[in-house]
Amino acid sequence: MLDIGPIHQAYYQRTLFLTNDVRALNPTNMNQQNPRTIVSRRDRPAKAPLSRDVIISTALEILTREGLSGLSMRKVAAALDTGPASLYVYIANLEELHALVLDLALAEVVLSTDRNDDWRTRLKAVMKSYFFVIFSRPGLGQLAMATIPCGPNAMRMTEMLLDLLLEGGVVPAVAAWAVDLILLHVTAIAAEQSVRRNQESPVERVALFYESNSGTEHPHIQALHEDLFSGGGTRFDWALDVLINGVVHTPNIATTLTSGDS
Repeated sequence: MLDIGPIHQAYYQRTLFLTNDVRALNPTNMNQQNPRTIVSRRDRPAKAPLSRDVIISTALEILTREGLSGLSMRKVAAALDTGPASLYVYIANLEELHALVLDLALAEVVLSTDRNDDWRTRLKAVMKSYFFVIFSRPGLGQLAMATIPCGPNAMRMTEMLLDLLLEGGVVPAVAAWAVDLILLHVTAIAAEQSVRRNQESPVERVALFYESNSGTEHPHIQALHEDLFSGGGTRFDWALDVLINGVVHTPNIATTLTSGDS
């Protein structure tokens, strides 16, 4: 115990007695002039327990709000009122987070199609749903172009596409490659359209440029300049038909590889 000496002891004792005397004389006024405010920590909303699912869903919200450039481990951590280091207990790195975010978004793809429709129509319906899911969130198209989704939703969609292609008589090995080809095509369109989401369409300007070019130097462009920019939304269906027709009539991959090696 600290020895504060007799003089200091007397001083502290006197201060204590004086304080008590004053409070005893007018306790009400003391309470009114110096009210005691008690702040409870329970007034703050409790933080949601940190988990892998919470991190992924929060990251998807940030992507939807700020785009791909706004998505980072630091921003996700800030949104969850924690430090970035805490996230690495659940997520290996930003690349894994991208893959998991993409897979979570793919849960919205409609896979239940009308069995009364032929397999081509059902496949195109799945691809249209996939397009709108990727297009609906800023940055998701760019993320999908550079990321291989990893999770149950991507697996379900891949299984559905394989099932439809096999139903159509596509050779199994060809069907396996076709899934990647078709998805890449639709993803690229969604990514391109997403980038232009808030921009003035360049089609009219480019069409006028093509139209003004010399027919002597570019006779095919001059003759077909209207067709080059026609079609609108029907091009999406047409492109899928071209891909599907090509897939159906493509020889077995084993045969192709063998002939290519010879």
